[in-house]
Amino acid sequence: WLGHQFPGQLQFLEKYFFSQHEQVMAAILSFSGVHSFFFLLFSGFICFFTANGMLGRGFGDHIDWKTYSEGLKEAQSSRKPVMVIIHKSWCGACKALKPKFAESMEIDELSKKFVMINVEDDEEPQDTKFQIDGSYIPRIFILDSYGNVQRDIYNKKGNPSYKYYYGSPPGIVDSMKEALEKMIDGVRIGDEL
Repeated sequence: WLGHQFPGQLQFLEKYFFSQHEQVMAAILSFSGVHSFFFLLFSGFICFFTANGMLGRGFGDHIDWKTYSEGLKEAQSSRKPVMVIIHKSWCGACKALKPKFAESMEIDELSKKFVMINVEDDEEPQDTKFQIDGSYIPRIFILDSYGNVQRDIYNKKGNPSYKYYYGSPPGIVDSMKEALEKMIDGVRIGDEL
């Protein structure tokens, strides 16, 4: 059945899977049947790629996004500073920022030096440290590798009433560069002693 519907895919599978792992594949196919095997195989691929792509949420799937808890753990072990983006799925300003953020090559390059955390809707941490000057959205915070908000790293080009609101990449890039200048091993210079 599959060979008639998808001859190229079957040849690919035969060449790369069957030739190298004949006994394992034969056991799997005889145990569960061809249809079940392909259903499970493709379901696994879909789940894997969907789960990895879900954390980008429009801010760029090419960036290595983490959940809040994963990101804090990684920051402590990697000693990188952290960027936390807090946004809502229904927010117009958030939707406007997403493609600009995702397309910024500078943000992409700088993100490799950060642990990038993307929280949406109910994932927002219920911690007052993220409500310094309000709970507007989107908000972007820089944290040290211990999870402390760096209150003096904010959008210097923005509205002083909404310090952690960024509407475009230049302010974000400036804050990321400032964080890298002020921190070594994810800790503020002078705080590590």
